[in-house]
Amino acid sequence: MGTFKTPEKLEEVLVGFFKHMGDTPLIADKLLKSGLIIRFNYTDPDLVVVVDCSGDKIDVRPHDTDTKAIVEMSMSADIAHRFWFGMVNLTKALTRKEMVAKGPIPKVLKLLPAIKPSYSMYPQYLEANGYGEYNITKAYTPPSA
Repeated sequence: MGTFKTPEKLEEVLVGFFKHMGDTPLIADKLLKSGLIIRFNYTDPDLVVVVDCSGDKIDVRPHDTDTKAIVEMSMSADIAHRFWFGMVNLTKALTRKEMVAKGPIPKVLKLLPAIKPSYSMYPQYLEANGYGEYNITKAYTPPSA
């Protein structure tokens, strides 16, 4: 079993984070310029999330299997979790099939600079919203003697 024990917990954490990014102009403005509709298909646990950047604000819709996506990204929840910490190189993950992408991959790769600030935002988001147990960047502090 992976980091997230239930689809509900994965949804709570990732959908919340996607909405947080959508409310952050530094990231949202660049994503909206792409006009992309991206469907994320997660496994272990299973969850589908659409991030729609085709309107005037980012719309995050869990469980949306009906919207026609421009890009589909499939990966395990743990790969996604590590990605948002900046621990997964997208190009290498695609090559190794840790992530599978369908659609205009060059457009996805062009978004990497836009989402780079999210790598530092993700651990802060986890801590600020009571998900500190998922923060894998915390340094280990041994108990005092």
